[in-house]
Amino acid sequence: MDLSAILLKAKEVKASDIHLKAGTKPILRVDGVLQSIGENTVSNEEIYQLLKTMLSVEQLESLEERGEFDFSYSVPGTGRYRVNGYRQRNTYCLAMRMVNFDIPTLAELNIPDSLLRLTGLKNGLVLVTGPTGSGKSTTLASLIEEINKTRRCHIITLEDPIEYLFSDKKSVVGQREIGTDSQSFSKALRAALRQDPDVILVGEMRDLETIEIALTAAETGHLVFSTLHTIGSAKTIDRIIDAFPEHSKAQIRMQVASVLQGVISQQLLPTKELKGRIPAVEILLPTMAVRNLIREQKTHQILNEIQTGKNIGMVTMDQYLESLYMKGKITSEVAIEYAFDREELMKEIAY
Repeated sequence: MDLSAILLKAKEVKASDIHLKAGTKPILRVDGVLQSIGENTVSNEEIYQLLKTMLSVEQLESLEERGEFDFSYSVPGTGRYRVNGYRQRNTYCLAMRMVNFDIPTLAELNIPDSLLRLTGLKNGLVLVTGPTGSGKSTTLASLIEEINKTRRCHIITLEDPIEYLFSDKKSVVGQREIGTDSQSFSKALRAALRQDPDVILVGEMRDLETIEIALTAAETGHLVFSTLHTIGSAKTIDRIIDAFPEHSKAQIRMQVASVLQGVISQQLLPTKELKGRIPAVEILLPTMAVRNLIREQKTHQILNEIQTGKNIGMVTMDQYLESLYMKGKITSEVAIEYAFDREELMKEIAY
C-alpha cells in the first residue's frame, strides 16, 4: 500500500474522506459518493504498520486498549487530515477526513455574510449544527479566523483532534487537543475560564457537564462557539434543555434564552453539475420574541419567527433550499430531498 499515492489521488479528485479497511481496496468519498481506487486490497498488517508510523507509542497503546483513537496528521505538500483509527472484527481501519491548510471565508463557503455580525459579539453562545460531514468544523474555523483577523482577542480552541491550524493575526490563538493537551472537553473548558479568554471554541458539546460550563462561560462575559449533531434551530435548543434533569429545565430555559446569540444549522448538498457540494443553512439570530418563546417552552413556534426575520439575516432551511434552486445551484430533486417540509417546498417550486 502506497499511502502517498492514495493521498495524492484523493487531493486530485477533491475527495473529502479516505477509508482504509483490511481486505478491501482503498476507498475515497468524492462529492458524497464512495468509490474504490487501485487494483490491490489493503491488508491488516499494512494498516497496523501505517498506524505505527502515524502514532506515538502512547497513542498506539491507547488505540489498542480503547479500540479507537482520534488524531490529526499532516503530510507536507499533500494536506492535513483528521483521522480516526479503529478496530473492527479484530482488524484495524482508518477513516481520514481531509482538512485544508487554508481557512476559507464565509463568502468562499457560499454562506450568508449575515453571520459576520456574530464575530463582533462580546459574549454569548453561537452553535453550528448539522449531521456528521456537513462542514460544521469549516464554518466554525471561518468564523474564528474572521475574529482573528479583525479583533484583538485571546482565542482558545478545544478540539478533538485539532483540525484547522490558526496563526496569530490581530488575536492570540491557543489550540488545545483533547487527549493530548487535556483529558476531556469539560476539564479543558473549566481550565480555559482561568486562562483569560475572550473567545472559546468548544469542538463539541458532548455531555451535560460540558454544556453546563459552556452556558456559564457564555453568561459570564465570554463568546463561546460550539457544535451539536442536530438539524434545525428548534431541535438544537430542545437538545440542550433536554440534556438537563427535569427539576432544572426551567432555569436552563431562562439561561439559554439569555445567552444564545445564533444557531447555524447546515447540510451539504450535491450541486446541479455534480461538481463539488454546496451548503444549505438555516440561520437563527434570536430576537426578543425568540427569547420569550424559549423561556415559555414554545420552541416549536421558532420557525415562524425565522420565516419573518429575513430583514435581520434569518432564513429557514427550506427558504434557503428554494433560493439555491432558483439560482440554479441545485436540482429540484435535491431541494425536495433535503427539505424539512417537503410538501410545502414542492408547492413553492412547482415541482
